[in-house]
Amino acid sequence: MKHYLTSAMSRGACSLIAGLGLIAAVHAADLDEIKERGYMVVATEDNYAPFNFMNGSEPDGFMKYMIEELEAYSDDFEIRQEILPWTGLLAAVSNGQYDAAITGASISDERMRVFNYAPPFASAQHFYIKRADDDRLNSVADLDGMTVGVQAGSVLLSRLPELEAMLEESGGELGDVVQYEAYPEIYADLANGRLDYVINSAVPVNDLIAERGDIFAAGQAVSGPGFVGWPVPKNSPELLAFLTDFMNEMKASGRLAELQEEWFGEAFPDLPEVPITTVEEFHDLAGM
Repeated sequence: MKHYLTSAMSRGACSLIAGLGLIAAVHAADLDEIKERGYMVVATEDNYAPFNFMNGSEPDGFMKYMIEELEAYSDDFEIRQEILPWTGLLAAVSNGQYDAAITGASISDERMRVFNYAPPFASAQHFYIKRADDDRLNSVADLDGMTVGVQAGSVLLSRLPELEAMLEESGGELGDVVQYEAYPEIYADLANGRLDYVINSAVPVNDLIAERGDIFAAGQAVSGPGFVGWPVPKNSPELLAFLTDFMNEMKASGRLAELQEEWFGEAFPDLPEVPITTVEEFHDLAGM
């Protein structure tokens, strides 16, 4: 299996590099301290649609409305939002500059060693994407020996062994893996035939097909379950419990499903309703 790297840095790569540097985390505020100061400060980003993005000079996307709901739920304190570039966002949360990251952060082993996660609000299961007119690919078995594009350093890359095992069961093998800095480049190379297929997670796949379904088509799952949630520092258990109660209230009221349908193209009713706090728990929930 060959590997190529078009750039050393990407959303995924930066997050992993930041994650490796997060171990020396300093004090993070827990719920009592947040209530005492009167506000919770959350870090969001501005370039990860449909989770967070800018609409002119104003933040927009799924998280905008989740923050509004969180503000209404928080009787004892206000929510203050600060927009950061993704690079360094998780490090800033882990070192106590922010109380939590309100963004679309997929759960991974490395991040689990630094953060706990509030109950997930979106699936991060991985699917393959092909050209809409490519009749060669109709099942996972058809990916045998084909060239795949994936983002460098990402959680998606780390779970490719699951696809490799699926292919081996049908007598096939994983072909060349080409790593890229960002998905616009990957999709361009898929469209022009340099790649046979691409792997991405459920929400970005839905977003892509909604916008460019004339060019691309979604295939089957190539991983077990995956999850997107809010990272909370390990030493903030009361804040984690608060955000867990909030997320479950959003689910019980039906508001979470409404926002999922609006921004993700589908609701995810079967996500865990408990916080995820260990690598072992994550593996068990994800079938890894």
